[in-house]
Amino acid sequence: MTAPRTPTLDRRKVMSTVLGAAGDTLIVTGLGSTTYDAGLSDRPETFYFWGAMGAAAMAGLGLALAQPDRRVLVLTGDGEALMGLGAFATIGAERPKNLAFAVIDNEHYSETGMQPTHTGRGVSLTGIATACSFAQAQTIYSEDDLAAALPSMFGGEGPLFFDIKVNTQRYPMSIRLRDGATIKDRFRHHLLGARAFD
Repeated sequence: MTAPRTPTLDRRKVMSTVLGAAGDTLIVTGLGSTTYDAGLSDRPETFYFWGAMGAAAMAGLGLALAQPDRRVLVLTGDGEALMGLGAFATIGAERPKNLAFAVIDNEHYSETGMQPTHTGRGVSLTGIATACSFAQAQTIYSEDDLAAALPSMFGGEGPLFFDIKVNTQRYPMSIRLRDGATIKDRFRHHLLGARAFD
């Protein structure tokens, strides 16, 4: 058995790279660090989850099914993804071609004290996505891996899964837009225009 590789990518740099390539992709961020980081490049195409741990993947699936002509990216952490493993099976069964699912995986629960998650103990989210019939699933350890994956992440036929291994570097929480009703209304208005409030 091959020893697992040590995650070395910087979380904020990864998030900046992914968001910089997003264009008009609709993004759903999961509870915690991905929401803080995405908020640094706030955009109306991003729906931030400040609660409901484990719900980002299913929200992204619903959005992808409701908006089949738009690209959708779920962008969340390993703890949040582990909380909603049932979503992998549902996404694999529904097979939305416009959905990608990327996990920023530091192998720890950053929000509650850096306790190790199961991804640091041999559980492969990529393996789970593969078993759930995702069209593509891969683990990313390097900047070259990430650069090579971006065209597929934002243009490949889904569902697609990317487990992006980052180090445990912590950053101050950056909280900009946090009001749930405002986030919902802004996102709906961006997506639906005046119809959002009919």
